[in-house]
Amino acid sequence: MTDPFIHMVFFWLREPQNAAHRQLFETSIHRFLNDSAHSGSWHVGTPAGTGRAVVDNSYTYCLIVTFSTAGKQDLYQTEPAHLKFIEEASYLWERVQVYDSITIGS
Repeated sequence: MTDPFIHMVFFWLREPQNAAHRQLFETSIHRFLNDSAHSGSWHVGTPAGTGRAVVDNSYTYCLIVTFSTAGKQDLYQTEPAHLKFIEEASYLWERVQVYDSITIGS
């Protein structure tokens, strides 16, 4: 069974073509996720470039994190690794959009 709480975060960098900024962001987010005490599985990616009208390819990076419970996600929000990531990298982005989802029965 999959984890019941999915946290999806989309980032728009201020300077998405700046290779140094991208490297700083990627280093910081990977360090954060590797140090997180509460996250389950995770995915960091970039737009796939699919050309369908319903697909939003405007973001720079996406983060998808799974949690075994909603309570674990609450703990993740205030854990030192997460707060350090925000402190280190927030100057790099101009927009963040979050979507949280819970698993429904089949």
